[in-house]
Amino acid sequence: MYKRINGIQHIGVGVSDSEVSQKWYRKFIGMDIPIFDGVAPAPLMDVYTKNETITKRATMILNLQGGCAMEVVNPTSFTPRQPDFETQLGDIGIYINQIKAFDVEAAYAHFEKHGAILRSGIVDMPDGGKTFYVEDPNGLLFQILPGRNFYTKGHHITGGPNGCVIGVSNIDNSLKLYADVLGYDQVVYDETRVFDDFKSLPGGEKSFRRIRLTQSNPPGGGFAKVSADTYIELIQAQDYQPRKIYKGRIWGDIGFVHVGLDVRGMKALGEELATKGFGFTCDTRDTLDMGGTTRVHCTYIDDPDGVLIEMIEVYKIPIIEKLGVFLNVEKRDPLKPLPDFMLKALKFSRIKD
Repeated sequence: MYKRINGIQHIGVGVSDSEVSQKWYRKFIGMDIPIFDGVAPAPLMDVYTKNETITKRATMILNLQGGCAMEVVNPTSFTPRQPDFETQLGDIGIYINQIKAFDVEAAYAHFEKHGAILRSGIVDMPDGGKTFYVEDPNGLLFQILPGRNFYTKGHHITGGPNGCVIGVSNIDNSLKLYADVLGYDQVVYDETRVFDDFKSLPGGEKSFRRIRLTQSNPPGGGFAKVSADTYIELIQAQDYQPRKIYKGRIWGDIGFVHVGLDVRGMKALGEELATKGFGFTCDTRDTLDMGGTTRVHCTYIDDPDGVLIEMIEVYKIPIIEKLGVFLNVEKRDPLKPLPDFMLKALKFSRIKD
């Protein structure tokens, strides 16, 4: 039976006020295309919400210039909390959302001009690229870094996410999932030292082992032209006992709540994951209606440190929702991208401030 992990589809982010956060994401990282937006209970997540079903507003947003989507999760049945301690680099969990830019220096000038909370100047990455860090309205860290394979060129200074930084307790152990199973098997760099670009961040003066991964297989799926190449960066602090970013909190609390992967062949994939020790922790077992416009099959697994990874198999998505134009992707060639006229039609749903 066919199965494939196409790559990162989205980064899930828990926020305290969806409207405030989405406005910031539109202004600074161009996430102005809504794919779905709805309020609903989340029984699937009971295992991650202390066995109580929460209700949340979930909004999937996209920058059509390129990059992955973001799922903005704003709980409506409770007030989302920040961590009870000051998190720092090396703590366990998704710590940084990485955003690709056409020109990092131009992006820095834009963020500075428009009053963003900058957490660094322009500094060097291990591979020699320029980068900087910025804080969103919830105090979450975003890294602006060089990108490639953009889909369109519009008026935004950046594309969308192309990866994330995840704190782990043991990189070699984590690679058994991320490289061997999920297919992030190509090493961009693997270094251990004190890194200049980390020094301005909480805990960033420490020594880290840092490995940046991408997939050796080319991106696949309907949105491959937009998402393009994606990355997972694992960091392990040396001589520091990390804490779990979500210790004592639940899914939907403020932070990067999960990494979402686009997949095909969920049943066969689940069987493989189970044999390798990463079985589904929760599973819709059928199609799930997201806001009345999108049908998907969702499952979750935990990485070796309990970091949440969502698997999404998409069956129906809106192209021009206002006109009732939808696409059933279930019977499409799983490697064939959507035609340009369909992808570019998404611009008609753009939100303008």
